[in-house]
Amino acid sequence: MIITVAGEKKEYKEGLSLVELIELEKIDMPEYVTVSINDDFVSSEDKETTVLKEGDSVEFLYFMGGGC
Repeated sequence: MIITVAGEKKEYKEGLSLVELIELEKIDMPEYVTVSINDDFVSSEDKETTVLKEGDSVEFLYFMGGGC
């Protein structure tokens, strides 16, 4: 199946879970990453059970603190 990951179309096996994708993409600090699929945020509890499907668009977001 073809999905878009961080703006790039990639091919993966059918039935790929979000956790598997995070591992395959070698995401740094996966416990701190926020994931959106098709512009909908995935809750931390749902990461384990979310299965991707053809045409999904996945983004990995890190929220950084800071300021002056």
